[in-house]
Amino acid sequence: MLSFAAAVLHIGCIVFGPEWFRFFGAPEPLIRSYEQGDKTLLWMTVGITAVLSLWSAYALSGAGIIARLPLLRTALVLITAIYLARGALLIPTIILVPYPEGAFDYWSSAIVLVYGLVHLIGTVKSWRSLSL
Repeated sequence: MLSFAAAVLHIGCIVFGPEWFRFFGAPEPLIRSYEQGDKTLLWMTVGITAVLSLWSAYALSGAGIIARLPLLRTALVLITAIYLARGALLIPTIILVPYPEGAFDYWSSAIVLVYGLVHLIGTVKSWRSLSL
């Protein structure tokens, strides 16, 4: 459900536009380009939404809520690793940028670290059933 919630928030950025992109920490140069008609930020957000939706489906599959998806164990390990690696950016961010302009780097890394830990716990707890 965490990946699904993140996907929904990304859809919100697409629907509600620049204010939402700003609030959720999209880089200002991309937002300005988007406001001038450039679709790069839009397509990046669509791509992120698609990936998060796929990850949500794999988490639901691993939890036994939906049908088993192909390469389930491998996918859950990779998804967990990606979330944890992204979340681990919190440590150098705190060390290298103790007082950033905005708090996006801090809270986004912390949130993604929590996502990774939740995925890790779920994957470990379900490990045996994932091999069936």
